[in-house]
Order: sequence, then structure tokens, then C-alpha cells
Amino acid sequence: MHTRTIKLTDVKGTRNSASPENLLLIAVRAMPAKIESEAELSKGDLWVFGYGSLMWRPGFEFIELVPARLIGEHRALCVYSFDHRGTPEKPGLVLGLDRGGACRGIAFRVAAKYRGDTVDYLRSREQTTNVYREVMRSVWLEDEARRRVSALAYVVDRGHVQYAGRLSLADQLRHVQQGHGRSGNNRDYVLSTVKSIEAQGFRDQQMHQLALMLHEG
Repeated sequence: MHTRTIKLTDVKGTRNSASPENLLLIAVRAMPAKIESEAELSKGDLWVFGYGSLMWRPGFEFIELVPARLIGEHRALCVYSFDHRGTPEKPGLVLGLDRGGACRGIAFRVAAKYRGDTVDYLRSREQTTNVYREVMRSVWLEDEARRRVSALAYVVDRGHVQYAGRLSLADQLRHVQQGHGRSGNNRDYVLSTVKSIEAQGFRDQQMHQLALMLHEG
């Protein structure tokens, strides 16, 4: 089991650019991004694998949407959010692809002419603190042809300070309840993801259990 504890000094009064949480965010953003080279991003149409908020808010133009399965990594609330759904002072918790198992999600096909713009958009959205590794992964499309395609995916960097490891449900609940960032509150992020998973006709046991706890709380 891999867990980390984020400890920051409480700051009284008005925040400023030198506060501990802002200094930590600046330091995290300065970490090098792990991205694919142009050569590794194949030419032609681009497939993107969504497993979290991309399923319900992709934010880019696509020409095809297909339920898909990625084998070798699983969906997990394993990333402390310092930006979109939390702050360094009160981290939220967001999803990453972590090693082992499999993940069902959605594969989006992007027309070749929008490839560059889409990659730029995804990097600006997913890599604000460089907590993910940008990789190409084989995914199996759950359509009649059962095609296998190579898709762009964002996998958690286990060496990053924001990697939370495998947290207990109680710890997940605490972070999600406290989390609020520039993209909104953490609770909505989790519930919207669960709703999207249900719309695809399957369940994610841990995500559904956390959603139930959020409703009860």
C-alpha cells in the first residue's frame, strides 16, 4: 500500500503569493511534464481515452464516441487535487489511471485536422501540475467490430508529490467533502463521474460506494 500525507502550515488572515500553499503549487507546476513526442503521437485521426471527467465533459470536438476498455491500468481516486478540485491547503481527490487491472471508459475519435488543437487543450487541462504521464495505450472498443486502437491516455505519475496511493474510503470521503477548486467542488466531480459510468451500463464498485457515502453525508 502506498499512501502519502500532505501537511501544510495553517495560514491566518489574508493569503498572499508567499503563503505555503501557493509556494507548493508553484513548485509542483515547475515539475517537468511527461508528454509524448510528436513522433510518438501517430498521424491521422487521434483517439483519446476518457475515464473520469473527460467522459462527461470532453471539451473538444470529436467525430466518434465508443465505449472502450483499457487493460493494464485501473481507474482510481489516487491524485491529490491542488487546482481543479482542491487547493494545496485543502487538497481534493481526482482520478488517475494506476497500474494493474483494467478500466472501462470512453474512446473519442478526433479528426486529424483537430489533432494539434486537441492535444494542446488536453495538456492545458490535465497537466496543470504535471501529475500525469501522457502515453499512448491500446484500448479495445466495445462495438460490433471489437476494434483495438491506440489512444492517448493520462496515467498517474507515481513519483509525483500529488500521488495519493490507495486511500481508504474514509480518507477519500474526507478529501472529496473538503475539496473545492477552480473547476468546482469535488463532490460534483465524483457524482458526475458515477452518473456517466452508469450511463455506459456498468458499475465501479468503489466509486459507487463513495457516491453512496456522499449522498448519506
